[in-house]
Amino acid sequence: MGHVLTADGGTESLRVRIYDIEGTCVASHAEPYETIFSPGARAEQRPDDWWAALVAATRASLAQAGLSGDDIEAMAYATTCCTVVALDENARALRPALMWMDVRADAEAADILATGDPRLVLNGNGAGPVSAEWMIPKALWLKRNEPDIFDAAHTICEYQDYLTLRLTGARCASLNNIGLRWHYDNRGGGWASSLLDALGLADLEGKWPDRIAAPGEVVGTLSPSAAAELGLSDRVKLVQGGADALIGMIGLGVAKPGQLALITGSSHLQFGVTEHPFHANGVWGAYADIVYPGRFVVEGGQTSTGSIINWLKRFVGGDLDFDAMNEKAAALPPGSEGVIVQDHFQGNRTPYTDAQSRGAIVGLTLAHEPHHIFRAIMESIAFGTRAILDAFGAGGYRGTEITVGGGATASRLWMQIHADTAGLPVRIPASPDAPSMGSAILAAHGAGHFGTIDEGIAAMVRPGTVIEPDPRAAEQYEAIYRRYLALYPALKQTLSA
Repeated sequence: MGHVLTADGGTESLRVRIYDIEGTCVASHAEPYETIFSPGARAEQRPDDWWAALVAATRASLAQAGLSGDDIEAMAYATTCCTVVALDENARALRPALMWMDVRADAEAADILATGDPRLVLNGNGAGPVSAEWMIPKALWLKRNEPDIFDAAHTICEYQDYLTLRLTGARCASLNNIGLRWHYDNRGGGWASSLLDALGLADLEGKWPDRIAAPGEVVGTLSPSAAAELGLSDRVKLVQGGADALIGMIGLGVAKPGQLALITGSSHLQFGVTEHPFHANGVWGAYADIVYPGRFVVEGGQTSTGSIINWLKRFVGGDLDFDAMNEKAAALPPGSEGVIVQDHFQGNRTPYTDAQSRGAIVGLTLAHEPHHIFRAIMESIAFGTRAILDAFGAGGYRGTEITVGGGATASRLWMQIHADTAGLPVRIPASPDAPSMGSAILAAHGAGHFGTIDEGIAAMVRPGTVIEPDPRAAEQYEAIYRRYLALYPALKQTLSA
């Protein structure tokens, strides 16, 4: 039986997994790397750290599985999206990469919206705002603030493209990333040249990768030097992946119109599949063909979710026992006995797209303990998801169930809160490691085992559990949700002042 290798390049680490063609994970190993935070909501990483993590995790996974490099047929990976890097002609980073959560380019994003370019229909039907996370705002910030770096850059690309360049030598971008975050139009428009011209950024187009591949398309085989470093054969096919959350849709089996995917981790992302494009305020997309040919994807997202839980751990100090915290939090009623949180610790992605919004904990008394805040954080994140689903609904798109993948699935309480606040069943596949499973399906498809991505989903994604909403809790959450919604305009006025 053949095997495929996947990598999930996340916010805090890169994890390699090896799968057989039936969808069974036979090895898994993660290597952490550092994120450098600085004032102004800035976050950076070193691309060399990504490569070192890929090499170490690949070798460790091969050893764990008892496999040789010759046993791997193909590889594909999912990475953070909008993590932008400037490279010289030898693929060396000229500066640390601007991470997806880095929102220093807020002023540039506003200038982009002010152009009124037709491509901005992807941003709330042209009403915006444009997110400071996306490719063009970050590239414009580089040109304005670090012109020497911008001018010296031979390639400006993303985490995904950097790995592809190191592995194969190909300057190849994923249709997934560029259709999602670079305002690329796959239905005939191509690159957003008019938008770049309006910004005085026409020279950026020549710095972008000169080849585009859709998810599942074979980019090439590994270069001999890259294969040797990883301990793989240079016959291994590199199959195009994409943004972690979008590839996670494949791993969750969310491929049919009406299905909703919730990808959890340091952030939450919500995606719906539709055969007919639509654009609406507070909604991103719909994006053409970025995951499945002939289908569109509509998107929402929350910048800080699991990362707020990690913040609480650091804030409290010492070892935070999540199992004990979950048990205590589960004993509380909906509403955490009056504590409510605004989950915008690193700004808001949707439905407000406000990089300047900030987090808040409201309603504290001396009787409250850490588990109250713990539950209130989970509730607030679920409310943020509900607000996004409401924006979808206002645009005419309503899902019938939510399929969830990622770290939050480890908490049954959190999944129940999501079901109760959304009023929808929550499905958790047998393998919640959605980006890795999606990458495995793409790699197997590229290796020739499946004629389409949908066939790969049918063969490799296995059903898991379903959590139904509790009608009584859902009713209680309605009033608390209205209080949550009132926080944003109230705090925005305070922060602006």
